[in-house]
Amino acid sequence: MTAAVIPHHIAIVMDGNGRWAKRRFLPRLAGHKQGVDALRRCAKACAERGVKVLTVFAFSSENWNRPTDEVDGLMNLLAGALAKEVPSLARDGIRLFFVGDRASLSAKVQAGLAQAEAATAHNERMVLNVCFNYGGRWDIAQAAAKLVAAQQPITEMAMNQAMALAHVPDPDLLIRTGGEMRISNFLLWQSAYSELYFSDKWWPDFDEQALDAAIAEFQQRERRFGKTSEQLAPSPA
Repeated sequence: MTAAVIPHHIAIVMDGNGRWAKRRFLPRLAGHKQGVDALRRCAKACAERGVKVLTVFAFSSENWNRPTDEVDGLMNLLAGALAKEVPSLARDGIRLFFVGDRASLSAKVQAGLAQAEAATAHNERMVLNVCFNYGGRWDIAQAAAKLVAAQQPITEMAMNQAMALAHVPDPDLLIRTGGEMRISNFLLWQSAYSELYFSDKWWPDFDEQALDAAIAEFQQRERRFGKTSEQLAPSPA
């Protein structure tokens, strides 16, 4: 692979943790723990390949509807992962952003997210956006509300600047694992021109080879952004 064709921004719907655990007769939380390991591998691999932004869907606004013990387990898992993973992310030059509605999170979780962001704020190698209590419709609504409150006209450019991911460019490649072929309310605004790639692998099994396969597929796509192939072709000398 050449650096020129590596996607600048990869977004991932990390799906399949529960099914991975069920296949092994394990509780669903065991799958989520394996999912954290998979995220660690994926973030490291993306940084090594020259990806500059990785955005992952960790907990959607709809996930509150899951069984209480699973939600509580996910919150505890997040707290543990922050304590364990942030120092290594900081050493690897990865900057963390947590994207989503924090108002409904506990004060302890909110403080943990803020501390993790502060601990990695100086890093420049790669940005890791963790979408937690996030939904694409929520993002669009909060951006519009922000503009209304500021008495600004709602234009496409203004919306871009008010979105929760305004600090990074839109994703070039959006990957969903787990065999499902939908984006499930993830980055609805930002993925307008993203290349979509669906993997049958459950997220805990998504390794470096699976990432390379997705990138290789991306490299075969022609991104026209509304233009024709002829318009994209270089002019003859």
